[in-house]
Amino acid sequence: MPKRDDIKSVLVIGSGPIVIGQACEFDYSGTQACRVLREEGIRVILVNSNPATIMTDPEFADATYVEPITPEIVEKIIAKERPDAVLATLGGQTALNCAMALHERGILEKYDCPLIGAKVEAIQLGEDREKFKGVVERCGAESARSVICHTMDECLAAAEDLNYPVVVRPSFTMGGLGSGFAYDETDLRRIAGQGLQYSPTTEVLLEESILGWKEYELEVMRDHADNVVVVCSIENLDPMGVHTGDSITVAPALTLTDREYQRLRDIGIAVIREVGVDTGGCNIQFAVNPRDGRIIVIEMNPRVSRSSALASKATGFPIAKIAAKMAIGYTLDEVPNDITQETPASFEPTLDYVVVKVPRFAFEKFPAADDTLTTTMKSVGEAMAIGRNFTEALQKALRSIERKDSSFHWRGPRPAEDEARHLLDVARRPTDGRLLTVQQAMRGGLSVEEVHEVTGIDPWFLDQIELLNDLADSLRHADRLGPDLLRLAKRHGFSDQQIGELRGIPEAVVRGVRHALGVRPVFKTVDTCAAEFAARTPYHYSSYDEETEVAPRERPAVLILGSGPNRIGQGVEFDYSCVHASFALRDAGYDTVMVNCNPETVSTDYDTSSRLYFEPLTLEDVLEVYAAELAAGPIAGVIVQLGGQTPLGLAKALKDEGVPIVGTSPEAIDLAEDRGAFGRVLAEADLPAPKHGTAYSVDEALEVARGIGYPVLVRPSYVLGGRGMEIVYDDDTLVTYVERATTASPEHPVLVDRFLDDAVEIDVDVLYDGVDMYLGGVMEHIEEAGIHSGDSACALPPATLGDAEIERVRESARKLAEGIGVRGLMNVQFALAQDILYVLEANPRASRTVPFVAKATGVALAAAASRIMLGASIQELRDEGILPVEGDGGTLPAHAPMSVKEAVLPFHRFRRADGAPVDSLLGPEMRSTGEVMGIDKNFGLAFAKSQLAAYGGLPESGTVFVSVANRDKRAMLFPVSRLVDLGFEIVATTGTADVLRRNGIDVSVVRKITERSEGASGEERTIADLVLAGEIAMIINTPTGQSARADGYAIRAAANTADVTLITTVQEFAAAVQAIDSMRKTDLTVTSLQEHAAALDLLGRGREKAGAGA
Repeated sequence: MPKRDDIKSVLVIGSGPIVIGQACEFDYSGTQACRVLREEGIRVILVNSNPATIMTDPEFADATYVEPITPEIVEKIIAKERPDAVLATLGGQTALNCAMALHERGILEKYDCPLIGAKVEAIQLGEDREKFKGVVERCGAESARSVICHTMDECLAAAEDLNYPVVVRPSFTMGGLGSGFAYDETDLRRIAGQGLQYSPTTEVLLEESILGWKEYELEVMRDHADNVVVVCSIENLDPMGVHTGDSITVAPALTLTDREYQRLRDIGIAVIREVGVDTGGCNIQFAVNPRDGRIIVIEMNPRVSRSSALASKATGFPIAKIAAKMAIGYTLDEVPNDITQETPASFEPTLDYVVVKVPRFAFEKFPAADDTLTTTMKSVGEAMAIGRNFTEALQKALRSIERKDSSFHWRGPRPAEDEARHLLDVARRPTDGRLLTVQQAMRGGLSVEEVHEVTGIDPWFLDQIELLNDLADSLRHADRLGPDLLRLAKRHGFSDQQIGELRGIPEAVVRGVRHALGVRPVFKTVDTCAAEFAARTPYHYSSYDEETEVAPRERPAVLILGSGPNRIGQGVEFDYSCVHASFALRDAGYDTVMVNCNPETVSTDYDTSSRLYFEPLTLEDVLEVYAAELAAGPIAGVIVQLGGQTPLGLAKALKDEGVPIVGTSPEAIDLAEDRGAFGRVLAEADLPAPKHGTAYSVDEALEVARGIGYPVLVRPSYVLGGRGMEIVYDDDTLVTYVERATTASPEHPVLVDRFLDDAVEIDVDVLYDGVDMYLGGVMEHIEEAGIHSGDSACALPPATLGDAEIERVRESARKLAEGIGVRGLMNVQFALAQDILYVLEANPRASRTVPFVAKATGVALAAAASRIMLGASIQELRDEGILPVEGDGGTLPAHAPMSVKEAVLPFHRFRRADGAPVDSLLGPEMRSTGEVMGIDKNFGLAFAKSQLAAYGGLPESGTVFVSVANRDKRAMLFPVSRLVDLGFEIVATTGTADVLRRNGIDVSVVRKITERSEGASGEERTIADLVLAGEIAMIINTPTGQSARADGYAIRAAANTADVTLITTVQEFAAAVQAIDSMRKTDLTVTSLQEHAAALDLLGRGREKAGAGA
């Protein structure tokens, strides 16, 4: 059946900020959907609060609303835009929950805009665990025995019946939030208590444990003519008990017999039919008991999920794109396959290769957190690799993760048997590096059977690891490295570096020998059909096979190195810049070649660039891609400054190998990274930096710190995302830092900077072409210096800076760009203290604020940067209309709207081993996973929207608890008295309460947690009791010295547990009060980015139209 003709406009609901469990795979699917719908002539209205994704760029929809995804705000958008339908299956759980709320409130009916993509009934059947059990039963399959509970007493009774351990799963949450294994009653009270609270319906499911079973997923699609395709099967290497997002996964499933696979397929198809998903994709998870083959259906997601992104990239079958076409009426047999252009989408993909996905974690950012992997997802990103066999794909995926010990190694002596047994015991507990521990235990001589018994990992996978250990032995002991042995090692995924370690020679020598022997990879194509039909899209992976499939080309190519797996400090913002560069350079007449290994992103979509190489971002792999492309046609250059630290780290080595790096030179990049060299640039430009010094030992650190004066900021040299930074107030803390945090040595000194108290931090993104500078935007941070810029909220245009200060910022940035030798983008952080503008750091690369600045000013900075790197001047770009004809982002007109960026932090995902939450204090080390943007006519309303989008909003009435450090007492008086005027009640601890009373502010005193009096009566509850009882609407708690840390932590932990608004800096407190005040005065309104840009009109398009219409 062809396209429906009753749908002229569609509202697409996005997934909001990137959080653990819901990362940029939903931006990827949403972006695809927006593109498809517009190609079909449908007006697309998008709501998504995340500025960092390319999806919210104004060119992807007709009306783009960067607004909070709440039912109230979305209703305003529906009322204003009047879409014919709502598509909510491509925005993760956020979009689905919002759509269900709109349905329950009768809003969809009121405005006559039904859900497309999945019917409400199908969503309820798939999401509601009790109803889904009925579905499975009707399909003749089994579910785990389980009981639904709404209270703690019901939970305890159910656990008696099911026997411990039991699995706790809350309803309607994402990424397994709040779920876990309870081994006894204490565990159950803790986990089920949290689960009941996280579930929007206060409902948890307790089910029998299937720990240690094998876990599989099928990605299935169905259309309204009842055609069903199984796009891909995925197998988890880790057995049940580890969330599938945290497990190493393999596609296609490798350890099933044909009969078992057919059984899963039959159940999967029956389930999707019974649930009634008839215009889209869904993901069905199974557990299989390895002892008797019993199959249990775990759950299904009636929407595009994380696994759908993986399945799309693994097969080349664009699930989100096809789901969007089906949502508007097409059937599978009417949609052509983009890759072959001959077969329809009803033709199931066939793989002649193996795909492995490995998760990337960030436990180093939360040292107190328990790093056991459970059913609550904790990974922050993932890498995927493709190979002709399992070992090749696995080894490529492990090196794609870019962590120091992520790959298998054979260093040092072989572990003795008792050591191997100890390693196996460690591997009993699932953690991030478990597979390496297993490999080392097997290297120590333990058998496949023993390891399987303890870890539950399928013997077939363990046998493959044994094969790698045997091959490593052959490599080590061979007389010479002949072509046959080398090729065999390469076919099993060994890197030059691993071979070098085994032979005791440098990596470069191995590469030289390999090239001399003619052992080079060829590049194969992902074609969806195992080469049955010719593939039209160049989507490649390397393999040591016979013939290469890279086609020759005429146009000059630009290689763009992506940012690898997402992690804290290097997220989707960098991918955004890479995608922009690819689009802009294709428009300018180049062929663009993307090299990346992250399956969640838009950059690895097969039609973003002219060619895509799904490869690890290591020197060896990038050089081989470069060699293959050089053989195919002319190369204009390689871009390394858009993908964050990953490609920057390769820049120098690539240049040494003769690869042409375009944009800022590797030497200039080093200038900005190296302390001494950067100091000289500042001195020549006569720019002040905070006093600083470098220490190679504890004594030197003390000497430097005393010379500078406390407080000081200490950190190891060369870091991204503020890794290991701390603010230190005294000698003792400094000594422990240097001893604990670093092995201070000649190679790794510790940097000590004066910490500027009470400084306003300012962030700018600029473009420089060697002659002119374009100032993209000036952001003023809301929190003061000392909180990592990635975690701090910021405002653009700056809320409190005058023209004179902006001029000084512009002048300083210009001198830096000249002194460093920037060609393209640069980000500079300044601190304004006592009217002196200090330079904190300069990064000659795309920064994480580029997408935010582009959306706030309506100018595509990343696109302009990519053109400058390839030789265009700023003047040419002004003439072309890519940049404004005159002025820049530092000279915004008075009527410009205020934009506020707020960071989203993942504290509730991480618990300490005893189950208590990790501390939620901000500091110089970055911990946020994503960000949101609020945009409105003044700062108060924009800040209110940012809080609504990030944390569900600020309270409009109730009781506020205040406890601040002495240095903040003066700054808190005005905001607190304003809250009283607005009708809030104030409670405070003794010290803070005294100051408030002296200043005429009504306040009740509440006991600190550490002030437990004997025989405390009901009257004397502590602040934690009040928070947990739900009597506090907002908490202001600024940390003081070490002694008050325990109290502060307990207050913040209580806030975290009860999900109460928590503010830990006075600056943010003032902003919050301003926001509450603004919301009282006016109702929140919604405006699209297109409307904002037209009103701002930096590019002068409105003036042209006005002239034409006169």
